[in-house]
Amino acid sequence: MISRTQSTFAPPVPEAQRWLQGVTFTEDRPLINVSQAAPVDPPAPQLRAAMAAMMEEPDTHLYGPVLGLPELRTALADEWSMHYGGSVGPEHVAITAGCNQAFAAVISAICSQDDEVLLPLPWYFNHKMWLDMAGVRAVPLATGPDLLPDPAVARQLITPKTKAIALVSPNNPGGVEYPAAVLAGLFDLARETGLKLIVDETYRDFDSRPAPPHQLLQAGNWDETLIQLYSFSKAYRLTGHRVGAIIAAKDLLEEVEKFQDTVAICAPLLGQKAALWGLTNLADWLAQERAEILDRRAAIEDNMPVLEKQGWRLLGLGAYFAYLEHPFAEDAHALGPKLVQEAAVLMLPGTMFVPAGDTSGARQFRMAFANVDRAGIEVLFDRLASLNWPRRA
Repeated sequence: MISRTQSTFAPPVPEAQRWLQGVTFTEDRPLINVSQAAPVDPPAPQLRAAMAAMMEEPDTHLYGPVLGLPELRTALADEWSMHYGGSVGPEHVAITAGCNQAFAAVISAICSQDDEVLLPLPWYFNHKMWLDMAGVRAVPLATGPDLLPDPAVARQLITPKTKAIALVSPNNPGGVEYPAAVLAGLFDLARETGLKLIVDETYRDFDSRPAPPHQLLQAGNWDETLIQLYSFSKAYRLTGHRVGAIIAAKDLLEEVEKFQDTVAICAPLLGQKAALWGLTNLADWLAQERAEILDRRAAIEDNMPVLEKQGWRLLGLGAYFAYLEHPFAEDAHALGPKLVQEAAVLMLPGTMFVPAGDTSGARQFRMAFANVDRAGIEVLFDRLASLNWPRRA
């Protein structure tokens, strides 16, 4: 017998970090790290000042309510209702210690051993890892050249053991922003078949569309089907403070409360207070952050001709990610360490986002560009374009 953790693979980001061991980078050719989608800059100065004051509040250092601070739950419910044009109350909101924990809590609440969850390919590896460790089968949902899941294809994969369809939009790793019609089609399918539709919207704040990305919260009894996940980490640079959220039915959150109480008890209160302060004070600052990320997205598009001349292809782009097809003969996983050594670039191979044996991943890389500005993107693309490795026949 193997343990639950032995049933899954090693975490990809730490694995890729090990490729850096023993490699020296020079001042004129520093490492360009596009492996991880986490802001490396600290929170906004005004938020850091507010957090310093919060540290002096005695309750910051105590346990809080298991499902989160009431003020934060109310503020997020109000913001969610306004943004999506739906009706969300604080009873629909739970605060978790990060969005990965939100996903883990939801799966624990809706699934049993040997149940199934549909995951579009390429998938977010931490979702796959948690399903493995929960004894739940991740069913690969193939996508087309546009990386979009098709409700008709999903329908063919549903069995009596299927409990949910789990999505990420804007997508990690593919970057694509799921059109409202695609989300509506999957919502209708889930409602018809009695499944839950889990939509991880960690990167919602960096969606390029000016209008809300979907109207799912405007559906009657939306909470019978829809579960949304969110992260404050990306919006307010609070990655180390671990603050995520679940928007779902009240009775589901009662089950989540059991999970939360036995795993983290509550999300860290300093992070929760910081998230609340950000929600209520940093709208203009967040708009500037979004504009910067959208400019970096545009820089990817502007520089793609340099790579296209060398046989690269852009498969998906949005939020923090570009998903690329490379032209080389070797497998992307073998090329990952070579990129570090020969180009001073750390980038995750597509093999980390597909099932073992899926050959599509061997030709793909995920580029997480949130920490690389327009000038850095130009340097990055020049380095990739200069690679003179054997090409596919």
